[in-house]
Amino acid sequence: TELGSIAEAARRLGLSPTTLAQRLKALEASVGTPLLVRAGHTVKPTLAGTRITENAQNILLELHRLKASAFDTAPPSGPLRLGTMHMGFILPVLKQWADHFPNIAINIERATNNMLYAMVLDGEIDAALIARPAFDLPKGVIWTKLKEESLIMLTPATLKVDDIFESLAREPYIRLDPRVFAGEMADEYLRQKGIYPQIRFELQGIDDIARLVEEGLGISLLPDWSARDLHAAQALRRWPLPKPCPSRILGMVSLKSGARSKLVASFAEMAKKLHSA
Repeated sequence: TELGSIAEAARRLGLSPTTLAQRLKALEASVGTPLLVRAGHTVKPTLAGTRITENAQNILLELHRLKASAFDTAPPSGPLRLGTMHMGFILPVLKQWADHFPNIAINIERATNNMLYAMVLDGEIDAALIARPAFDLPKGVIWTKLKEESLIMLTPATLKVDDIFESLAREPYIRLDPRVFAGEMADEYLRQKGIYPQIRFELQGIDDIARLVEEGLGISLLPDWSARDLHAAQALRRWPLPKPCPSRILGMVSLKSGARSKLVASFAEMAKKLHSA
């Protein structure tokens, strides 16, 4: 239900949509009540589906606590398995980590916000640097806030802008995929302002979009992430949006009793100091 569609969930699990739909149908038959409400290509949980999901998450958390108990007395060891939406957010922390813990490797997964959150709950990764989900996090999950990023308009440094809204309506637009939280936020902002941009490209990676903007292929609405590590940061210009302006909260999500909770805590503390500096 976190991914919003059977097709997306099937892709995440490496199954065909038909196979996943059959498994859901069998589960509903076993439980004796519908678990999902289908509306076109999207799905939402029924009351019974919500209750089962909450209980399943608690069971998974208890399982992780059981596994982690074997490591409580052992010294921290790697590799640390981390997820991130884009490398620009995590790169400064990786540089400092390499200096302080040169013998502890980090395995990095790149995925969407929802996918990374699910991977943490499933124990596939130890922690993820993501935008805070809009829903309440379950017990047993740790959230560490790192920074807040307002939405901005990103353009080539050479583009003349007299009016931000006029530029958004006129210039070719590079759209951040609305399945990504920040992309949904940007789309909602444009709808509220009655702006319907001329979409030229659509993709998920913020760093990738910045490179397309750098090449003069369009402009975009993006969270004001750190671009100091992009080789062509000077070729880009950020334009603050008129207030009130939406923003996203970035942070680190992990399980309280993960097997590498001590390493996760060290990484979170390091990231917090760097991003608050």
